[in-house]
Amino acid sequence: MPQPTTRARPTGHPGYSETLPREPESAATARRLVRVALSVWGLDDLAEDGALIISELVSNAVQHARRESIRVVIDRPGTACVRIGVVDLSKVSPVRRETNTGDEDGRGLALVGTLARDWGTEQLPWGKRVWAELGGEVRG
Repeated sequence: MPQPTTRARPTGHPGYSETLPREPESAATARRLVRVALSVWGLDDLAEDGALIISELVSNAVQHARRESIRVVIDRPGTACVRIGVVDLSKVSPVRRETNTGDEDGRGLALVGTLARDWGTEQLPWGKRVWAELGGEVRG
């Protein structure tokens, strides 16, 4: 009898994910993970924006979440679309603030909103996922 084979699908789940310590240094690991996933999927043109977005999402989770870890998740819902996110154990949704030119803090979500096609928060039973989508494919 032939053995079943398992093949990763080019879109959808599984994606890439990694649990990281809730500390500023985790942003570098998250950026590498995003770049690797996008490279494997042939979406290198989204890598710079993806790296900036994941840095901001990790930074927000480090600053505002609870517990000692966060989870970085990268999915490919469509051929030219990628969704990156950070899952943490806080149920408090992030709020995009209006900032002035000289402000040092509070500009991260504004940057995410500028770079991403769409972004938002998904409430989970144990916390939330803050996500951003990149790419030109229209969702169905």
